[in-house]
Amino acid sequence: MQQERFSIRKRIGSFRHAIRGILALIRTEHNAWIHALAALAAILLGFLVRLHAGQWTLVILCIGLVLTAEAFNTCVEKLCDLVHPGSDERVGFIKDVAAGAVLLASVAAALVGAIIFLPRIFHHVPG
Repeated sequence: MQQERFSIRKRIGSFRHAIRGILALIRTEHNAWIHALAALAAILLGFLVRLHAGQWTLVILCIGLVLTAEAFNTCVEKLCDLVHPGSDERVGFIKDVAAGAVLLASVAAALVGAIIFLPRIFHHVPG
């Protein structure tokens, strides 16, 4: 089997496809809107409370984890619908597990966010 030669033009094309996919995810998936808004809120709050580099690293990793989980979940759902458009217990199980993965990532991100942000928020509250 012959290996394809490396091409900068093809790598740039790959990035274009990936960016198009991210934009499609954000444009079409309601849950991705929620996750994107939560990410934006976390970023804005991070600037307000002046997170340090380690905290920013965790926030960015959590944002990436949740959005990646949402992207994979969307792919699983779309593929399941394409392969088996009707109702099927096995397809339902697959979709439920994929959605559960997003929930697990979101809960973990929320817990990390609480650990990072709550002490800083309460520190700034007069009282």
